[in-house]
Amino acid sequence: MTVDTISTTGQLIGTVVAVQANFYRVQLDAEEAEEAEEAEEAGGQGAGGRGEQENDSSQLPTPILLCTRRTRLKKIGQQVMVGDRVVVEEPDWSGGRGAISDVLPRSSQLDRPAIANVDQILLVFAVADPPLEPYQLSRFLLKAESTDVDVLLCLNKCDLVSPQEQQEISDRLLAWGYQPLFISVQNGINIDKLANHLSNKITVIAGPSGVGKSSLINALIPTVNLRVGEVSGKLARGRHTTRHVELFEMPDGGLLADTPGFNQPDLDCPPEELIYYFPEARKPLVEANCRFSDCLHRDEPDCVVRGDWERYVHYLEFLDEAIARQTHLNQQADPESTLKMKTKGKGKQQYEPKLESKKYRRVSRKTQLQELEHLYQESEEQ
Repeated sequence: MTVDTISTTGQLIGTVVAVQANFYRVQLDAEEAEEAEEAEEAGGQGAGGRGEQENDSSQLPTPILLCTRRTRLKKIGQQVMVGDRVVVEEPDWSGGRGAISDVLPRSSQLDRPAIANVDQILLVFAVADPPLEPYQLSRFLLKAESTDVDVLLCLNKCDLVSPQEQQEISDRLLAWGYQPLFISVQNGINIDKLANHLSNKITVIAGPSGVGKSSLINALIPTVNLRVGEVSGKLARGRHTTRHVELFEMPDGGLLADTPGFNQPDLDCPPEELIYYFPEARKPLVEANCRFSDCLHRDEPDCVVRGDWERYVHYLEFLDEAIARQTHLNQQADPESTLKMKTKGKGKQQYEPKLESKKYRRVSRKTQLQELEHLYQESEEQ
C-alpha cells in the first residue's frame, strides 16, 4: 500500500510523538488530516448526517490521535517506538482515537533513548554553571558518534564567559573535530541560528542535567512550556526534570525529542570499534593501516594512531571500560569461565579468579541442622 492511496482507504499516515503505557500519541501528517477532513465533511453532508453539527469542531479531525496497537503487530513482535512512521486506521475523530495497523521501515533507530527515524543528535552542554567537563563531554560525544547519526554540538550560557574564553573553547573543540555553536537561552543569543539547523528534521536533544535543555526547548517551541530545574549548588550539577521521551513539533517544521537527563551515558561499543568514534583519530586510519588487524592502538608495534592528541587519554580509559564490558559479556556467555567480576571501593570493577564452590563454599545453617538431626536419629536407633 502506498502513501498516495492510504487516505482513500480510510487509513492515515502519522508519526508517533509519545508513548504512554499501551497507548501511542500519533501526530497525523497535515496533508492526510486535511484529506480526511474533506472526506468526512463530504460524507456527512451526502448522508445528511452533519446537519446541526456542521459547525461542531469536536466532529472535525484532530492532528493528534491516541492510538492502540493492533494485536497482529504484537503477535509478530513489532515494537512501536517514538518517531516511528505508522499507518493509522479506523480513526474516531470525535473521541480522538485510532489504531496502529502497520509500522513503516525505519531510516535509523536509537536504543537509549528508544527513538526511530532520528536525523541528528543535538548535544547540549554549558560552558559555565555547571562548568564544562572535558571528560564528560568526551563521553557524550563518543556515545553520540556510536549511533551513526549526525552530531550537532551546542554550548549554552555563553554569556557567562568572556570572548577570549569562548575562543579558547572553540579552538579546543575544533581540534577534537567539532564546530560548536555557542548560544545563550537567557539572552536569546543564536537561538534562531540553531532553529535553522533543526528545521524539517527529527532531532534528539541530549546532554547532562542542568545545562538548560528544557529552557532551550521552551525557547525553540514556546507552546511546550517544560518544567525547568535548577543546578545543585553542592554538586554543581543539574537535577533531572525530564521523565520520558516525547517529540515536540517545531514552529517551522521538524520534530525535537526531549530525553531523560543522565550524567554518564553507557558505552556499549566493542573495543575494536572505539577508535572510530574519535574524529581526530579517524584521519590517520583512513590514510594508512596498522600492522595488526586487531590493533587496539595502545602500545602495539607499527600502530598508525599516535598518542599526540588531547583525547588519547580519554580513549585509553574508555578502552579499558569497553574491554571490561566485553569480558563480562563473554563471562555470561560461558558459565564455565574461571573469572568473576568484583566491585571494589568507589564502584571500581575488576575480574578475579573464581574459587572452587564445593571446596570453599560455606555450609548453610539449614544444612548443618539437618546433618545434626540425622546424626541424632542414627544415635537413637543404635
